[in-house]
Amino acid sequence: MSIVTYLLWPNPEAVPYDNPKVMALLAFCATFIILSFVVRRWRLRLQNTVTRRLSKSWPGALVWFGVVGLVLAVARVEQISYISMRLWWGVWLLALLFMVFVQWKRWRTMHYEVLPKEKVNDPREKYLPKSKK
Repeated sequence: MSIVTYLLWPNPEAVPYDNPKVMALLAFCATFIILSFVVRRWRLRLQNTVTRRLSKSWPGALVWFGVVGLVLAVARVEQISYISMRLWWGVWLLALLFMVFVQWKRWRTMHYEVLPKEKVNDPREKYLPKSKK
């Protein structure tokens, strides 16, 4: 059996719900959904506006990846043709890796912190010449 046939087979063999791989996938995808609510609460408590703006898409992406993963896992167990293909898990994983890479790149290039500026009280300041307006 070639790799193309393995990936594109429309209805792979049945896997029961009590299979450890299926239970791990269901738990992993459910964790994404739960983590989306945690990230949303974390964002509400942030004081840094740059971090809040950069993490705006994270909860929505976590929900979508979790729901799509749950649909793919249930479709595999229930033997729904063409949705249970192994190829979709590869597409799901590539999309997840791409999303993580893009978010990491955005974070590295756009994240900064505004440092408080200290005003120095210099007693000589009032005697120095001022610029004319």
